[in-house]
Parts: sequence; C-alpha cells; structure tokens
Amino acid sequence: MSNVIIYTATGCSHCHEAKEFFREHGIQYTEINITEDKEARREIMRKGVMSAPYIIVDGQEYRSFDREQFEELFKK
Repeated sequence: MSNVIIYTATGCSHCHEAKEFFREHGIQYTEINITEDKEARREIMRKGVMSAPYIIVDGQEYRSFDREQFEELFKK
C-alpha cells in the first residue's frame, strides 16, 4: 500500500478531482488543507510549491494532478 499525502486548498477543483481519483481507486490518503493549516502552507512554499494540489506518493513529489499519470502509477 502506498503512502499518499495530498496538500489541498479550499475550493480547488483540481484538488477535488485528485481526491475523487484516489477514492475511486480505493487508495487511502492523508489530506492537508493549506487554506486551514498555515504552517503546512509555509512548509510547501519553502519547497517552492505555490499551488495545490501538491501530492506526495511514497516520497515522490507531484506538483499537479494528471489523471493519466496517476492511473499509470497505480496500475494493478
């Protein structure tokens, strides 16, 4: 099982799409909302990330959500 963390923002349609993808594929994830968690926002901004979703899968960073890319990554 993969370790998935999704940094999201309130009202972010791409964030919603990413979460929906993981739910549809039965992939558990941890969500961190950077609108509500100011320290998490500062943390990802120090990495140069300026938008959501920011997704980490088993330590690999993805700075956007590309459905095809994640379908390939999680092929069964």
